[in-house]
Amino acid sequence: MTQPELQAAIVQDADSGRVLMLAWMNDDALALTRQTGIAHFWSRSRQQLWQKGETSGNTLEVLELIDDCDGDALLLKVRPAGPACHTGSVSCFASETWRRVADRALNRPEGSYVASLLDGGIGTCAQKLGEEGVEAALAAVSESDERLVSELADLWFASYVVLAARGLDPAAVEDELARRASRADAE
Repeated sequence: MTQPELQAAIVQDADSGRVLMLAWMNDDALALTRQTGIAHFWSRSRQQLWQKGETSGNTLEVLELIDDCDGDALLLKVRPAGPACHTGSVSCFASETWRRVADRALNRPEGSYVASLLDGGIGTCAQKLGEEGVEAALAAVSESDERLVSELADLWFASYVVLAARGLDPAAVEDELARRASRADAE
């Protein structure tokens, strides 16, 4: 079977500007995308066309499709209907830690610390977040830099678990910080 000629397809959220994923398109995927307005790609592993979200419902409405200067890559500006990443993360380019937490939240593997916190409910997750916050604050005033960094890592991790418990993504926090920064710049 001859491999179809493929173009890299960079998928970007049209509203936030966040890069969501990288996929591959051949002529058929490109034609289906243009025809339907929904992103279609070529799966190199399955050797077939696929529509993003055909099983999850997390489709990508294509608002703009732009060729790069060499014609060997595409930029798809999209409006996503849910997370772009199969892990449940908004973006496939999220941190490794968030991807792991999102995956544990989705699949709940036996023996997973994250899954055990999530199985305890939002109250359990929030309690852990509070404990880690107090420990980080205490480390800030009375312990070494190394201990503070360790406690902040625990706090950030617990924050990720709380976000997963609420069905949110760290991208929402990043968006809020960006909104605040733009407001501060405007003042």
